[in-house]
Amino acid sequence: MSDFFTDVLRLLLRLVLVAVGVVFFLSLLAAALVLALVWGLRALWARLTGRPVTPWATRIDPRAGWSSVYRSSTRWRAAAGTAPEAPQEPLPVHLRPLPGADEVTDVQPREPGVK
Repeated sequence: MSDFFTDVLRLLLRLVLVAVGVVFFLSLLAAALVLALVWGLRALWARLTGRPVTPWATRIDPRAGWSSVYRSSTRWRAAAGTAPEAPQEPLPVHLRPLPGADEVTDVQPREPGVK
């Protein structure tokens, strides 16, 4: 009797997993079909209005990246040239030494590996 329930449970688990896989596949297929339909309607509208069909792509200009790096380097060079005359700002709180850190005396350095 126990084997029967085990077999039925395995069969039900397999059927549930197959159903989940089928639902996932159909949802991906539906998303792809909607995307293809939107793309087709867009191409049809462009053809009807006499405009060229432009791809869905991000336009990247390599010169824009180079110019931003170049401008950044000139800004850093200009800031480095004025650094001695500029007043020095205080250290942020997280970079300051802790209060009382210079008074610690109970730490004794040991050689590595010595217990």
